[in-house]
Amino acid sequence: MAGSDRTEQPAVELRHLRRDYAVRARQEGSRRRRRTLVRAVDDVTLTLGRGEAVGFVGANGAGKSTTIKMMTGILQPTSGEVRVLGRAPVPERRHLAREIGVVFGQRSQLWWDLPLRESYRILAAMHRLSDAARDARLARLVDGLDLSPFLERPVRQLSLGQRMRGEVAAALLHSPALVILDEPTIGLDMVSKEGLRRFLREDRAERGTTLFLTTHDMSDVERLCERLVVVNAGTIAYDGALAGFRGALGAPRELIVDLAAPLAALTVPAGAEETAVEADGIRHRIRFSGAELTVPALLSHLSAQADVTDLSLAEPAIEDLVRQIYARGSSR
Repeated sequence: MAGSDRTEQPAVELRHLRRDYAVRARQEGSRRRRRTLVRAVDDVTLTLGRGEAVGFVGANGAGKSTTIKMMTGILQPTSGEVRVLGRAPVPERRHLAREIGVVFGQRSQLWWDLPLRESYRILAAMHRLSDAARDARLARLVDGLDLSPFLERPVRQLSLGQRMRGEVAAALLHSPALVILDEPTIGLDMVSKEGLRRFLREDRAERGTTLFLTTHDMSDVERLCERLVVVNAGTIAYDGALAGFRGALGAPRELIVDLAAPLAALTVPAGAEETAVEADGIRHRIRFSGAELTVPALLSHLSAQADVTDLSLAEPAIEDLVRQIYARGSSR
Protein backbone atom coordinates (compact mmCIF):
# COMPACT_ATOMS: atom_id res chain seq x y z
CA MET A 1 0.00 0.00 0.00
CA ALA A 2 1.38 3.41 -0.95
CA GLY A 3 2.61 5.69 1.80
CA SER A 4 0.25 8.49 0.72
CA ASP A 5 -2.71 6.14 1.05
CA ARG A 6 -1.63 4.99 4.50
CA THR A 7 -1.41 8.53 5.85
CA GLU A 8 -5.12 8.98 5.16
CA GLN A 9 -6.05 5.95 7.23
CA PRO A 10 -6.67 6.01 11.00
CA ALA A 11 -3.64 5.69 13.24
CA VAL A 12 -5.00 2.49 14.80
CA GLU A 13 -7.82 0.16 13.78
CA LEU A 14 -8.76 -2.81 15.94
CA ARG A 15 -11.66 -4.89 14.67
CA HIS A 16 -13.22 -7.66 16.76
CA LEU A 17 -9.83 -8.32 18.30
CA ARG A 18 -9.42 -11.41 20.45
CA ARG A 19 -6.48 -13.06 22.12
CA ASP A 20 -6.60 -16.37 23.99
CA TYR A 21 -3.89 -17.94 26.13
CA ALA A 22 -3.55 -21.63 26.88
CA VAL A 23 -3.00 -22.25 30.58
CA ARG A 24 -2.18 -25.61 32.13
CA ALA A 25 -3.25 -26.07 35.74
CA ARG A 26 -2.99 -29.14 37.93
CA GLN A 27 -6.33 -30.71 38.77
CA GLU A 28 -7.16 -31.09 42.43
CA GLY A 29 -6.30 -34.56 43.67
CA SER A 30 -4.47 -35.46 40.47
CA ARG A 31 -1.00 -35.11 38.99
CA ARG A 32 -2.42 -34.39 35.57
CA ARG A 33 -2.55 -30.85 34.27
CA ARG A 34 -5.65 -29.63 32.53
CA ARG A 35 -5.35 -27.26 29.58
CA THR A 36 -7.77 -24.33 29.66
CA LEU A 37 -8.11 -21.22 27.53
CA VAL A 38 -8.02 -17.78 29.11
CA ARG A 39 -9.37 -14.90 27.02
CA ALA A 40 -7.24 -11.83 27.70
CA VAL A 41 -8.85 -9.66 25.00
CA ASP A 42 -12.43 -10.28 23.95
CA ASP A 43 -13.94 -8.72 20.79
CA VAL A 44 -12.28 -5.30 21.07
CA THR A 45 -13.13 -2.84 18.31
CA LEU A 46 -11.38 0.51 18.53
CA THR A 47 -10.32 3.26 16.10
CA LEU A 48 -7.82 6.04 16.82
CA GLY A 49 -7.74 8.99 14.47
CA ARG A 50 -4.49 10.66 13.46
CA GLY A 51 -3.37 13.14 16.09
CA GLU A 52 -5.70 11.86 18.83
CA ALA A 53 -4.59 11.49 22.44
CA VAL A 54 -6.31 8.49 24.03
CA GLY A 55 -6.04 7.21 27.58
CA PHE A 56 -6.40 3.41 27.74
CA VAL A 57 -7.03 2.42 31.37
CA GLY A 58 -8.04 -0.64 33.30
CA ALA A 59 -7.14 -2.78 36.28
CA ASN A 60 -4.23 -5.21 36.21
CA GLY A 61 -5.20 -8.16 34.03
CA ALA A 62 -7.84 -6.18 32.13
CA GLY A 63 -6.10 -6.77 28.78
CA LYS A 64 -4.18 -3.51 28.29
CA SER A 65 -0.70 -4.96 27.81
CA THR A 66 -1.96 -7.76 25.58
CA THR A 67 -3.70 -5.21 23.36
CA ILE A 68 -0.52 -3.14 23.07
CA LYS A 69 1.53 -6.22 22.21
CA MET A 70 -0.85 -7.00 19.35
CA MET A 71 -0.70 -3.39 18.16
CA THR A 72 3.10 -3.47 18.05
CA GLY A 73 3.41 -6.90 16.42
CA ILE A 74 4.78 -8.74 19.44
CA LEU A 75 1.69 -10.98 19.62
CA GLN A 76 -0.46 -12.43 16.87
CA PRO A 77 -4.22 -12.06 17.55
CA THR A 78 -6.23 -15.24 17.95
CA SER A 79 -8.82 -13.61 15.70
CA GLY A 80 -9.76 -10.18 14.46
CA GLU A 81 -7.82 -7.54 12.57
CA VAL A 82 -5.17 -5.01 13.58
CA ARG A 83 -3.97 -2.11 11.43
CA VAL A 84 -1.50 0.42 12.79
CA LEU A 85 -0.57 3.38 10.58
CA GLY A 86 -2.01 1.41 7.69
CA ARG A 87 0.21 -1.63 8.34
CA ALA A 88 -0.40 -5.14 9.61
CA PRO A 89 1.84 -5.20 12.72
CA VAL A 90 3.14 -8.80 12.62
CA PRO A 91 4.23 -9.15 8.96
CA GLU A 92 5.28 -5.49 8.72
CA ARG A 93 6.85 -5.21 12.15
CA ARG A 94 10.25 -3.93 10.93
CA HIS A 95 8.66 -1.17 8.87
CA LEU A 96 6.27 -0.27 11.66
CA ALA A 97 9.14 0.05 14.15
CA ARG A 98 10.38 3.09 12.22
CA GLU A 99 7.03 4.84 12.58
CA ILE A 100 6.07 4.18 16.20
CA GLY A 101 7.70 4.92 19.53
CA VAL A 102 7.04 2.73 22.55
CA VAL A 103 7.74 2.90 26.26
CA PHE A 104 6.64 -0.49 27.52
CA GLY A 105 6.37 -0.67 31.29
CA GLN A 106 9.84 -1.01 32.79
CA ARG A 107 11.38 -2.88 29.84
CA SER A 108 14.32 -0.80 28.76
CA GLN A 109 15.44 0.02 25.23
CA LEU A 110 18.58 1.68 26.58
CA TRP A 111 22.04 0.07 26.86
CA TRP A 112 22.61 -0.63 30.53
CA ASP A 113 26.39 -0.10 30.75
CA LEU A 114 26.70 2.79 28.28
CA PRO A 115 26.23 6.49 28.99
CA LEU A 116 22.71 7.60 28.17
CA ARG A 117 23.97 9.73 25.26
CA GLU A 118 25.50 6.66 23.56
CA SER A 119 22.16 4.85 23.62
CA TYR A 120 20.71 7.69 21.56
CA ARG A 121 23.57 7.47 19.05
CA ILE A 122 22.88 3.77 18.57
CA LEU A 123 19.12 4.25 18.31
CA ALA A 124 19.56 7.08 15.82
CA ALA A 125 21.72 4.83 13.64
CA MET A 126 19.11 2.06 13.84
CA HIS A 127 16.47 4.52 12.66
CA ARG A 128 18.82 5.81 9.94
CA LEU A 129 18.78 9.39 11.14
CA SER A 130 21.41 11.73 9.76
CA ASP A 131 23.84 13.24 12.25
CA ALA A 132 22.23 16.63 11.80
CA ALA A 133 18.69 15.27 12.34
CA ARG A 134 19.83 13.29 15.38
CA ASP A 135 21.60 16.22 16.99
CA ALA A 136 18.72 18.63 16.40
CA ARG A 137 16.11 16.25 17.76
CA LEU A 138 18.25 15.19 20.71
CA ALA A 139 18.87 18.81 21.67
CA ARG A 140 15.10 19.36 21.79
CA LEU A 141 14.57 16.24 23.91
CA VAL A 142 17.43 17.00 26.30
CA ASP A 143 16.07 20.49 26.89
CA GLY A 144 12.41 19.50 27.11
CA LEU A 145 12.95 16.50 29.39
CA ASP A 146 15.84 17.99 31.40
CA LEU A 147 18.27 15.16 30.60
CA SER A 148 21.52 17.14 30.67
CA PRO A 149 22.39 16.46 34.37
CA PHE A 150 22.72 12.72 33.68
CA LEU A 151 23.25 12.47 29.93
CA GLU A 152 26.85 11.23 30.34
CA ARG A 153 26.01 8.79 33.15
CA PRO A 154 25.71 5.02 32.52
CA VAL A 155 22.09 3.94 32.41
CA ARG A 156 22.61 1.47 35.26
CA GLN A 157 23.43 4.40 37.57
CA LEU A 158 20.22 6.30 36.85
CA SER A 159 17.30 6.45 39.24
CA LEU A 160 13.99 5.01 38.06
CA GLY A 161 12.61 8.48 37.39
CA GLN A 162 15.70 9.53 35.41
CA ARG A 163 15.62 6.34 33.38
CA MET A 164 11.93 6.75 32.56
CA ARG A 165 12.63 10.23 31.18
CA GLY A 166 15.45 8.69 29.19
CA GLU A 167 13.10 5.99 27.89
CA VAL A 168 10.56 8.57 26.74
CA ALA A 169 13.31 10.45 24.90
CA ALA A 170 14.39 7.19 23.22
CA ALA A 171 10.81 6.54 22.08
CA LEU A 172 10.53 10.06 20.62
CA LEU A 173 14.00 10.33 19.08
CA HIS A 174 12.93 9.37 15.53
CA SER A 175 9.80 11.59 15.66
CA PRO A 176 7.30 8.73 15.36
CA ALA A 177 3.76 9.23 14.06
CA LEU A 178 2.34 7.09 16.90
CA VAL A 179 3.63 7.07 20.47
CA ILE A 180 2.54 4.29 22.85
CA LEU A 181 3.38 5.01 26.48
CA ASP A 182 2.86 2.46 29.24
CA GLU A 183 3.16 4.05 32.72
CA PRO A 184 5.52 6.84 31.55
CA THR A 185 5.49 8.79 34.83
CA ILE A 186 6.35 5.88 37.13
CA GLY A 187 9.09 6.83 39.57
CA LEU A 188 8.83 10.57 38.86
CA ASP A 189 8.30 13.22 41.51
CA MET A 190 5.49 15.74 41.06
CA VAL A 191 7.71 18.40 39.43
CA SER A 192 9.22 15.91 36.97
CA LYS A 193 5.77 14.47 36.18
CA GLU A 194 4.40 17.87 35.27
CA GLY A 195 7.51 18.64 33.22
CA LEU A 196 7.11 15.41 31.24
CA ARG A 197 3.40 16.04 30.68
CA ARG A 198 4.09 19.57 29.47
CA PHE A 199 6.72 18.37 27.02
CA LEU A 200 4.45 15.62 25.66
CA ARG A 201 1.66 18.15 25.09
CA GLU A 202 3.99 20.58 23.34
CA ASP A 203 5.70 17.95 21.20
CA ARG A 204 2.38 16.45 20.14
CA ALA A 205 1.03 19.89 19.23
CA GLU A 206 4.12 20.60 17.12
CA ARG A 207 4.15 17.28 15.27
CA GLY A 208 0.56 16.09 15.22
CA THR A 209 1.59 12.87 16.93
CA THR A 210 -1.00 10.27 17.93
CA LEU A 211 -0.70 9.36 21.62
CA PHE A 212 -1.89 6.09 23.16
CA LEU A 213 -1.38 6.17 26.91
CA THR A 214 -1.86 3.44 29.50
CA THR A 215 -1.41 4.40 33.13
CA HIS A 216 -2.69 3.92 36.66
CA ASP A 217 -2.15 7.63 37.33
CA MET A 218 -5.40 9.22 36.21
CA SER A 219 -3.79 12.66 36.43
CA ASP A 220 -1.72 11.66 33.37
CA VAL A 221 -4.91 10.95 31.45
CA GLU A 222 -6.62 14.17 32.55
CA ARG A 223 -3.63 16.30 31.53
CA LEU A 224 -2.67 14.56 28.28
CA CYS A 225 -5.79 13.03 26.71
CA GLU A 226 -9.12 14.17 25.30
CA ARG A 227 -10.54 10.66 24.99
CA LEU A 228 -10.82 7.83 27.49
CA VAL A 229 -11.15 4.11 26.84
CA VAL A 230 -11.78 1.90 29.87
CA VAL A 231 -11.17 -1.81 29.44
CA ASN A 232 -12.50 -4.39 31.89
CA ALA A 233 -12.02 -8.17 31.67
CA GLY A 234 -10.77 -7.89 28.10
CA THR A 235 -13.69 -5.83 26.78
CA ILE A 236 -14.29 -2.11 26.34
CA ALA A 237 -16.49 -0.80 29.13
CA TYR A 238 -16.39 2.87 28.12
CA ASP A 239 -15.16 4.76 25.05
CA GLY A 240 -15.82 8.46 24.75
CA ALA A 241 -14.73 12.00 25.46
CA LEU A 242 -12.92 12.43 28.74
CA ALA A 243 -15.03 15.51 29.47
CA GLY A 244 -18.23 13.45 29.24
CA PHE A 245 -17.06 10.47 31.28
CA ARG A 246 -18.51 11.65 34.56
CA GLY A 247 -21.83 12.60 33.01
CA ALA A 248 -22.14 9.31 31.12
CA LEU A 249 -22.18 7.42 34.41
CA GLY A 250 -24.62 9.82 36.04
CA ALA A 251 -22.18 10.29 38.91
CA PRO A 252 -23.19 12.87 41.54
CA ARG A 253 -21.52 16.29 41.65
CA GLU A 254 -21.31 18.64 44.59
CA LEU A 255 -21.99 22.36 44.53
CA ILE A 256 -20.53 24.33 47.45
CA VAL A 257 -22.08 27.75 48.00
CA ASP A 258 -21.23 30.48 50.49
CA LEU A 259 -24.11 32.78 51.48
CA ALA A 260 -24.04 36.43 52.49
CA ALA A 261 -26.01 35.66 55.67
CA PRO A 262 -26.51 32.49 57.69
CA LEU A 263 -29.39 30.22 56.77
CA ALA A 264 -30.40 27.06 58.58
CA ALA A 265 -31.31 25.18 55.41
CA LEU A 266 -31.91 25.62 51.69
CA THR A 267 -34.71 24.06 49.73
CA VAL A 268 -33.39 22.20 46.72
CA PRO A 269 -35.12 21.00 43.53
CA ALA A 270 -35.72 17.39 42.57
CA GLY A 271 -32.47 15.64 41.74
CA ALA A 272 -30.51 17.42 44.50
CA GLU A 273 -30.03 17.10 48.25
CA GLU A 274 -28.36 19.28 50.83
CA THR A 275 -25.71 17.15 52.50
CA ALA A 276 -24.08 19.61 54.92
CA VAL A 277 -24.40 23.08 56.44
CA GLU A 278 -21.11 24.52 57.73
CA ALA A 279 -19.58 27.72 59.06
CA ASP A 280 -22.62 28.59 61.19
CA GLY A 281 -25.01 28.37 58.28
CA ILE A 282 -22.88 30.29 55.76
CA ARG A 283 -21.53 27.35 53.71
CA HIS A 284 -23.91 24.78 52.17
CA ARG A 285 -23.05 21.61 50.26
CA ILE A 286 -25.55 20.29 47.73
CA ARG A 287 -25.11 17.01 45.93
CA PHE A 288 -26.89 16.60 42.60
CA SER A 289 -26.94 14.49 39.46
CA GLY A 290 -25.61 16.24 36.37
CA ALA A 291 -27.88 14.12 34.20
CA GLU A 292 -31.01 15.46 35.92
CA LEU A 293 -30.06 18.99 36.93
CA THR A 294 -27.72 21.62 35.51
CA VAL A 295 -25.54 23.95 37.57
CA PRO A 296 -27.26 27.15 36.29
CA ALA A 297 -30.69 25.73 37.12
CA LEU A 298 -29.59 24.72 40.60
CA LEU A 299 -27.88 28.05 41.22
CA SER A 300 -30.95 29.96 40.06
CA HIS A 301 -33.08 27.99 42.53
CA LEU A 302 -30.68 28.74 45.40
CA SER A 303 -30.23 32.41 44.52
CA ALA A 304 -33.96 32.95 44.85
CA GLN A 305 -33.64 32.08 48.55
CA ALA A 306 -30.40 33.84 49.55
CA ASP A 307 -27.51 35.95 48.26
CA VAL A 308 -24.68 33.67 47.06
CA THR A 309 -21.25 35.28 47.56
CA ASP A 310 -19.06 32.43 46.35
CA LEU A 311 -19.38 28.96 44.88
CA SER A 312 -17.30 26.02 43.71
CA LEU A 313 -18.09 22.77 41.95
CA ALA A 314 -16.58 19.44 43.02
CA GLU A 315 -16.52 16.74 40.35
CA PRO A 316 -16.30 13.04 41.22
CA ALA A 317 -12.76 11.68 40.87
CA ILE A 318 -12.12 9.73 37.68
CA GLU A 319 -10.51 6.94 39.75
CA ASP A 320 -13.82 6.47 41.58
CA LEU A 321 -15.73 6.34 38.29
CA VAL A 322 -13.38 3.73 36.84
CA ARG A 323 -13.85 1.63 39.97
CA GLN A 324 -17.60 2.05 39.49
CA ILE A 325 -17.31 0.58 36.00
CA TYR A 326 -15.30 -2.37 37.35
CA ALA A 327 -17.94 -2.97 40.02
CA ARG A 328 -20.70 -2.98 37.42
CA GLY A 329 -18.78 -5.47 35.29
CA SER A 330 -18.07 -7.85 38.16
CA SER A 331 -21.71 -7.84 39.28
CA ARG A 332 -23.02 -9.07 35.95
